[in-house]
This record gives sequence, C-alpha cells and structure tokens, in this order.
Amino acid sequence: MTPGDLTRDEFLGGRVRAWQPARGYRAGTDPVLLAAACPAQEGQQVLELGCGVGVASLCLAARVPGLSITGVERQADYADLARRNAEAAGAGLEIVTADLAALPPALRQRAFDQVIANPPYYRAGAGTAAEDAGREAALREQTPLSLWVSVASARLKPGGWLTMIQTAERLPEMLGALGALGSVSVLPLQPRPGREAGRVILRARKGGRAPFRLLAPLLLHEGARHEADGESYTAEIAGILREGEAIRWP
Repeated sequence: MTPGDLTRDEFLGGRVRAWQPARGYRAGTDPVLLAAACPAQEGQQVLELGCGVGVASLCLAARVPGLSITGVERQADYADLARRNAEAAGAGLEIVTADLAALPPALRQRAFDQVIANPPYYRAGAGTAAEDAGREAALREQTPLSLWVSVASARLKPGGWLTMIQTAERLPEMLGALGALGSVSVLPLQPRPGREAGRVILRARKGGRAPFRLLAPLLLHEGARHEADGESYTAEIAGILREGEAIRWP
C-alpha cells in the first residue's frame, strides 16, 4: 500500500495510533472493546487471532504493561501494517503472517494465558460482497467460526481465557463450539436503550467449571436515538474508548 492509501487513526484518546487502509476494513470500536474485556495480567502471554493492523493488541498493551503479545493475520498487507504500528508504538508485538487454520509449527507448540479474537461477522455466501478485497476478507468468513474457537482452545494453557467479540445472532454457534472451554460468561452490547444487543463479548476458560452467566447488557449510547452531531457514548463507554479503562466484568 502507498502512503496515499493509508490513514493514521487514533484510539484510546491518542494513546494508540495505527496506520490502516483508507479503503477496505478499518478498525473501529469493536477491537477496542475486545481489548478492554480481556482479563490479561502483567507478564502473561497473549495470542490474537486475526489481528488485522493490530489495534486490539496495541490497546491491550497500552492498558496492561509487561505482556508478551503475538498476533496472527493471514492478509499480508494488514500484517505488514500491524508490524509497522507495533514498531512505531514500541510495543514489541510479534506478528505472524499465517492462516489460523494452518498455523506454523513453532506457533502450534506454544501455549498462551489469553487468546483474543474478533472473527468475521458474516457467514460465507451471506449478503453482498464488499468491493474491497481486504474488507471482504475481514468481514466475511472463509474459516468457520467453530474453527476459530477450536484453534483458540488448542492454544490456551489450562485455566487460560478466550475473549471473543461477535454478532449476537452467532452466539449459539460460539457456545456450541466451546468444547473444553467452560466458565462461560456473555456480555451483550446494547446500542441504545430499548434496542436489542447487536454484538456480544464472550469469555470462556479452558477447563473452567463455573455455571454459565448471561450478564446485564453494557449500554453503548445515551438516548433512544442519535439526535445531534458528536458522540453520544455513555460515561462508561467513553472511559473505555478514550481513557483505556477495562470493561467492568461482574
């Protein structure tokens, strides 16, 4: 990609800056929310599947010091941007260009305390294809959602956590694919009062045995509708998106 094909965008109130395509898939609030939901602790090893240009990993690194983070991205252009963004941030992320369905042998031999993922939201063949190939690959799955979950589970240490953001309608698929993952909790993301949750964040623990929990929704915007220019985030969401605060997980 040439410089004219890129923009450099700010996240967490400017604490994270990332180059990304001016057209195509562009990271928004979802990777920031994903990072805020990950219960990583200093010194742990984290794997991000489908890291794109690295926004979620960079946001997580900005919040939790001393993490060792590895990102996997199959689109070479996006992986290159993730490396560039990590180098500019001094974050020390390791970026592996690979398909998660065929991870390199060295990566398959490693185990992680945390795995985070923001898989494509749309099933193969559903809807209208995006004109930009990068956006299409990021938004429409070529690898089944169940495989994302099983690969994440395989790479987790016993007691490690998977954190994943996905559309609410695909929650049954995620739950059905969990296998050895337990202690499941689901946080619905409600766009506005009175509206259905469009997204969910799922947490599951390898070998966990705690009962399933469906948490109270996290409200993103104030007011029943968007009525004026500017942002309408709730105070809690503004703290997450602008100040790098963690999502308060009950």
